[in-house]
Amino acid sequence: MADNEDPKKERKNRGKSKEVCGYPISIFFIVVNEFCERFSYYGMRAVLVLYFKFFLRWDDDLSTSIYHTFVALCYLTPILGAIVADSWLGKFKTIIYLSIVYAIGQVAMAVSAIHDITDTDRDGTPDNMIFHVVMSMVGLFLIALGTGGIKPCVAAFGGDQFGDHQEKQRRTFFSVFYLCINGGSLLSTIITPILRAQECGIYSQQKCYSLAFGVPAALMVVALVVFIAGSGMYYKAEPQGNIMLDVSKCIGFAIKNRYRHRSKQFPKRKHWMDWAEEKYDKLLIAQIKMVLKVLFLYIPLPVFWTLFDQKGSRWTLQATTMDGNFGLLVIQPDQMQTVNPILILTLVPIMDSVVYPLIKKCGLNFTPLKRMTVGMVMAAIAFFCAAVVQLQIDKTLPVFPSSSESQLKILNMDSNPVTVNLPSYPPFTVPAAQVSEKYFTFEGEQILVTVENHHPVSQDVSLTKQMRHTLLIPSVINDTWLLTEDLISKPEQGYNGIRFINGLATAVNVSSPAVDFGLIQPLNYTTYSLVQYGKTTFTLRSGSQSCEFSKEFGYGSSYAFFIPSTLVFGPTCQESITVIEEIKPNSVHMALQIPQYFFITAGEVMFSVTGLEFSYSQAPSNMKAVLQAGWLLTVAIGNFIVLIVAEAAKIPLKWAEYVLFASLLIAMCVLFSIMAYFYTYIDPTEIEAQFKTMTNEDDEKHKNGEIQMLKKGSVNQKDHFNKDKKQTRL
Repeated sequence: MADNEDPKKERKNRGKSKEVCGYPISIFFIVVNEFCERFSYYGMRAVLVLYFKFFLRWDDDLSTSIYHTFVALCYLTPILGAIVADSWLGKFKTIIYLSIVYAIGQVAMAVSAIHDITDTDRDGTPDNMIFHVVMSMVGLFLIALGTGGIKPCVAAFGGDQFGDHQEKQRRTFFSVFYLCINGGSLLSTIITPILRAQECGIYSQQKCYSLAFGVPAALMVVALVVFIAGSGMYYKAEPQGNIMLDVSKCIGFAIKNRYRHRSKQFPKRKHWMDWAEEKYDKLLIAQIKMVLKVLFLYIPLPVFWTLFDQKGSRWTLQATTMDGNFGLLVIQPDQMQTVNPILILTLVPIMDSVVYPLIKKCGLNFTPLKRMTVGMVMAAIAFFCAAVVQLQIDKTLPVFPSSSESQLKILNMDSNPVTVNLPSYPPFTVPAAQVSEKYFTFEGEQILVTVENHHPVSQDVSLTKQMRHTLLIPSVINDTWLLTEDLISKPEQGYNGIRFINGLATAVNVSSPAVDFGLIQPLNYTTYSLVQYGKTTFTLRSGSQSCEFSKEFGYGSSYAFFIPSTLVFGPTCQESITVIEEIKPNSVHMALQIPQYFFITAGEVMFSVTGLEFSYSQAPSNMKAVLQAGWLLTVAIGNFIVLIVAEAAKIPLKWAEYVLFASLLIAMCVLFSIMAYFYTYIDPTEIEAQFKTMTNEDDEKHKNGEIQMLKKGSVNQKDHFNKDKKQTRL
């Protein structure tokens, strides 16, 4: 094919795709493929941080670090995918091969979440956690390689299917393509958290992370099959080489050549890239200069992504400590992420059709760089909002004992009130069949407790550091006092920890549809069991007698239910059971997260969309891929910053960490606004045209010079011939 021939007119690799309403049939396979792939990626990512925390049992910081490492890899591998597609395999083969890798990674993640594989003792907890960690890390690496590798190829491959006469259809395709990305993201972040909340297992029922990962894996396989099904209809362009390699070589040569000529004897040049003129075309050098000018503005941008991508990690973990009851709907913590794609689909047309035109009518010059600056401010405001929400959450959390402390609560199992004396605290009265109003904190491990009914009785009680205890005072004070160990953290995943304490002189069997506590011996207690949000009815049986007790549970609470010695069995024992609230349920509503999601999404619309638009307008036509690589690199660096802060800073107060990130972005925003103030907008097309004109003039001059030299040479040759002729005559 000739150099100046339009590749669209070259039919060697074109399939037999027909057109429907002016669109190639092949693009329908590509659109379905993109929808399924985005569903697969965002569905898996929506539950990922909770999988780390609750299945692999990692703490918040490690879960956040690994999550952002994965996201960073997903934004680094597109550069590799673009180079492989443009320089070696071509887009079609790259998509096929990396989609296979992608699907294998998703399957590996689903397998890693099956707890029964290593649960040899059937207690619901994996016994060989190394297997699950290794499988999940291998799966995530393959997913990062796959999703990142095909990211720059699919949209471009879809665009290749259109001819020059189908510009309108191509624009519509990209709009639908973008809609599929957001549609897949929206549906997956709604569905996969619901799947995760189900309970499944062969031997024991646990949260179904395997199903939450399995469905995205199945969708990825579907995406691959659909894409392959359209193979015979695709136009498959041959690899034409990757501009990023040429740019890298040119920059490398300029740096190397400048280093070689670092001596003062060599004259300086206007720009360090001018040192590449010995080997590379001046037009290419000028284009690289334009790109570097934009890339310089990218320096403060990673901090925006540092904040933005935490909506899938820190904000999701924050939602686990909140109340998700919206009346008709009960929202899972990882479903709050759906607010982002919903707001994107709402705000993008509002911004383009209402906000920006209104600002223009007001006579304000709202340039792209100013929009990006405002977007960064919006993201910072979002994190200040998150800090305020976290402060509200912290107010509702109990104060657990530190590593040098222990806490004690007194339960009076008698039918008469008792007076209790504790070291360093004034005497207080505990009513019959009731508990002390609060936990008492002690530094020492051994304390003397005095209980007085008709006469005082004292006993030494041994406490455990960093533990909460409840001391059970029996009806006969001289009998043995029991010391229980209470929960020292909120139950995970929104569960409620409950137990029963039997104050009767006979054994009682307690059961419910969800939990069977079994037979509780007299003056004894059960271990904690977990129940979900909602109303639970318990049945108490003693011999032939029984009664029912119901309780409405919220999220993340802990209760002890005391069966007093005065209990009378009947249809209901609702009023007789003493409810002891050890840990309050989550009371801060998830709706309070909506403002921070609104500001972060508004910031994304103003920053991300405008940033790409600005970058493309300021770069030469053949350098778009270089800027795309630079843009994705800022996302990756932003996620690595989260990794550094989470692991290195170790800030104990979450609200303080939110304020730190917001302040960091404000500082970068000031720096970016200064850089933007001194930036001069350019027209790359005009500059390229000027260089081409100068090049043509130089070529013309060079050509004319050669002609003159030829003419001069012919004259000289003629004179020489005449001279020789004269000499011959002589």
